[in-house]
Amino acid sequence: MNILATLVYVQKDDKTLMILPGPHKHDLYKGKWNGLGGKLDPEETPEQCAIREVKEESGLKPAKLKLAGILTFPKVDRENNWYTFVYTCSEFTGRLKESTEGKLKWCQTDKLLELNLWEGDYIFLPWIFERKLFSAKFIYDEGKLLSHEVVFHS
Repeated sequence: MNILATLVYVQKDDKTLMILPGPHKHDLYKGKWNGLGGKLDPEETPEQCAIREVKEESGLKPAKLKLAGILTFPKVDRENNWYTFVYTCSEFTGRLKESTEGKLKWCQTDKLLELNLWEGDYIFLPWIFERKLFSAKFIYDEGKLLSHEVVFHS
């Protein structure tokens, strides 16, 4: 099955909001920090999904999203091909609230690569913060990164 999803890196000053997901049906996600986001609902645009997911997970409502790239993860969970629209957001309203999705934390943006992340995140996070628009594919097997490829756009 093909799944469309969003991933949003909400930023404030020199910090980025990250989430450590709670219990998940796949152990692959256990202990890995991530940006906010989730699956698109039927008839939603990626932007509508990103706004909804950030609000649901953090209480913050993005006022402006910037497309950073598109990530493709074939069979990352052994079952599905994930196509993920990646955004940054530095303009939002609302107040941060606790999330049932996991533990939220404002992390120093220049220290994100010190967190326990998916292997591919160590590769694509710098592209986001260097403002490189990209389309990339990351191949995983049992949570282990096997390969990746990328095309940068101007």
